[in-house]
Amino acid sequence: MKFLWTYLKKYVLIILGGMCIKLIGTALELLIPYVMEHLIDNVVPQKDIKPVLLWGGIMLILAILVRVLNVTANQMSVRVAKRSIHEIRRDLFHTALNLSGNQMDAVTLPSLISRMTSDTYNVQSFIQSVQTMGIRAPIMLIGGITVTLAMDRGLASILLILSPILIVLVVFVSMKGIPLYDQVQRSMDDIVRIMRENITGIRVVKALSKENYEIGRFSEQNQTMAKRDIKASVTMAMPGPLVTLFLNVGLTIVVIVGAKRVDAGITKPGVILAFLTYFNMIMMGVMGLNRVFMMFSKANTSANRIAAVVTLPEDLSRLSPEEGAKATSTDYVVFDHVRFSYSGSETGTANDQRFAGSTRQSCLEDIDFSIRKGGSLGIIGATGSGKTTIINLLMRFYDPDQGHVFVDGRDVRTWDRDELHRLFGVVFQNDVIFADTIRENISFGRSLDEGMLDQALEDAMASEFVGNYPDGADHLSAIHGSNFSGGQKQRLLIARALATKPQILILDDSSSALDYRTDANLRQAIRSHHGEATLIVIAQRISSIMSLDEIIVMDEGRMIGRGTHEHLMKTCPVYQEIFKTQMGEVA
Repeated sequence: MKFLWTYLKKYVLIILGGMCIKLIGTALELLIPYVMEHLIDNVVPQKDIKPVLLWGGIMLILAILVRVLNVTANQMSVRVAKRSIHEIRRDLFHTALNLSGNQMDAVTLPSLISRMTSDTYNVQSFIQSVQTMGIRAPIMLIGGITVTLAMDRGLASILLILSPILIVLVVFVSMKGIPLYDQVQRSMDDIVRIMRENITGIRVVKALSKENYEIGRFSEQNQTMAKRDIKASVTMAMPGPLVTLFLNVGLTIVVIVGAKRVDAGITKPGVILAFLTYFNMIMMGVMGLNRVFMMFSKANTSANRIAAVVTLPEDLSRLSPEEGAKATSTDYVVFDHVRFSYSGSETGTANDQRFAGSTRQSCLEDIDFSIRKGGSLGIIGATGSGKTTIINLLMRFYDPDQGHVFVDGRDVRTWDRDELHRLFGVVFQNDVIFADTIRENISFGRSLDEGMLDQALEDAMASEFVGNYPDGADHLSAIHGSNFSGGQKQRLLIARALATKPQILILDDSSSALDYRTDANLRQAIRSHHGEATLIVIAQRISSIMSLDEIIVMDEGRMIGRGTHEHLMKTCPVYQEIFKTQMGEVA
């Protein structure tokens, strides 16, 4: 909970003000039964209507004040909760966008989504309730017992015996709920993961008639979460019935003992009525504490899960320019004997443990190549051979385990991240079209003028189909670009990459949905209008890379061939086999 204080301390005056108002309102509420007792036992027997109206008016004024003060305090608590959770969501989102590749692999996207949604909701509910119920409940409990002691110590002793038992019961059970709610939130991560997979791949699920299979997979995880949620909720709900039972037993004893004391002339009837009201207030106080502790159990787990992400240290540290210089090479992009392996994913716990990888899976071994400024490189190989990983290291989403990656004579670890990424125009595998206009999908907040936009669309072979829309570049895309064909989406993504005339252009399997003619025209447009850019193309088609300056053939994380198309056709059997297979398919 220390994590929350960093966000709440700026609102300390509002919090204290709201708590003071709530305290005054609760204190006035405690006075109402006391005034009622005085009215019944001392004013009514006088048989004078004026004092009765006076004290009745006082009760009415107290009730109105209580209502006004409680509403004011509640509004202040809502304001604090909304503002603080807004800042927490902002920082969580900012951190999520700046996580390194290893950190994102460890946290996982579904877990980030559930932290952003259900965890922040739990924290917001707790912040709001602790400022209101957290003040009202203990004041009701302590104040009720204090007032009843002042009225009749004999009857109040019954409460003194019951209250400690109830408080210990509530606290003990609430502490048991913390690890249970941690399990619930982990199950929520799994449910979000399955939902995301199915929503993203809904066409595949339908095409393969796997709806029932996916429903079963979701139901299994949903049932697991339901069992964990029921267990946590039942555990946290246990104090409620027990508290009610004990208080009702105490209330019965008060009525029986009070009746005898009234009959004996020791206690007045108004005291008994006031005691019954105070008993209800005390019951509300204990139940309120139970609710606060229940929300604390949820919020504590959720706050720790959020803090575990927001407070993650910088994973990709920067080197000084002197440390990262490579004075012996004039090449623009250099991989110097790079070795890399992905960390095994381990999501950590909610108890503020950091995300640490377990096993590491070797992915790249001794990758060594260079590209001159304005040169071009093709990378080809089987799925999982490490092609995209090379791009991930070049753009510094990850750092290599061994070796160095240089851009413009500097180790990528010396670059400011934003400065480095501004060098690139990139189309990733399975890249994203956002639910926005074509214009915004291409400009992406980069303030492109109309000429730059039109040129990018033309170079990407997209201007023809975009021009067919009545609203042109202002045509709206559906979520994930589902209203475009595969080839149209790829051309829009390429236009996005070309729009700012990057110094390094990366096309990762970006023409797989294009016909050969469009692919050839696209390559010609890139050579004509972006010839100064250093080009890296990852492709499955040899035709997309055979004209490039150099080609690398990857197999299981290793470079098994390197050279021009002509050289590889003489020296690399794997490349020869790919060429023969593809050319045969074309024929």
